Amino acid sequence: MTNGKIIKGIGGFYYVETAEGVFECKARGLFRKSKITPLVGDNVKISINNNSENTIEEIENRKNSLVRPPLANIDLLFILSSFKDPEVNTFNIDKLTAIAENCDIEPVIIFTKSDLAYEESCKKYIDIYKKAGYKCFSVSNENGIGINNIKELISGKICAFTGNSGVGKSTLLNSLEPSLLLETGETSKKLGRGRHTTRHCELYKICGGYVADTPGFSSIDFEKCNSIEKEDLAYCFKEFREYLGNCRFNSCSHCSDLGCAVNEAVKCGKISDSRHQSYIALYNQIKDIKKW
Repeated sequence: MTNGKIIKGIGGFYYVETAEGVFECKARGLFRKSKITPLVGDNVKISINNNSENTIEEIENRKNSLVRPPLANIDLLFILSSFKDPEVNTFNIDKLTAIAENCDIEPVIIFTKSDLAYEESCKKYIDIYKKAGYKCFSVSNENGIGINNIKELISGKICAFTGNSGVGKSTLLNSLEPSLLLETGETSKKLGRGRHTTRHCELYKICGGYVADTPGFSSIDFEKCNSIEKEDLAYCFKEFREYLGNCRFNSCSHCSDLGCAVNEAVKCGKISDSRHQSYIALYNQIKDIKKW
């Protein structure tokens, strides 16, 4: 048995990186019977067979996992948004930070195309997320500004990159490691979104760590896949946490309730209004979902 990490999964085949090299493997039928699917990022034990297919024999315990995109043991989720083409959508960013927090993954917000935006506009969005307590950077693939900050964060970590189509995920990965030569797509002017150039999840070993190029927001089904229950949602907004438990009513939804400590913090400017509005929109999406 050899220890390794799944770095790519496609068509029922899994590519496992070991100290001896990368091996193409199939999963044992036992996993299918147990309804367990190997995921990219899994630490596994494999048997190497010279005369037949290699086999994944064991999957080690995961510290976390996402259903879509199918990834495991993620340390950082880089959430990409562009200042221009497409414009910043704070709701999508906030939805993904909440999913990451719920899955015990540290979110990092990256704003791309800083060379196309006014400095004041860039600062406005960066301030929102720094106030919320997140690591937040602006980068430009054109002039390389901010790229070194990303390299330092990747070192020693397993990281996923996600964001709307057209924000420059594959372009940024190419800037971090030019030898990747990942396919990129230009944004459609008609639809305001990019072509889906990423076909599958795969870990790339760069900058002393691993990164996964993943599909955009449309592949993350908030309600059905990486779901959050309404009672937990407020804890997924980290800047809310110090105020939770201080509301007048224990049943406070932190939307527009009387005596809400979170609402008071918004009024005092301690919590960003845009973040609170995203919370309310998400709460309204999930409040009527039944527990099974």
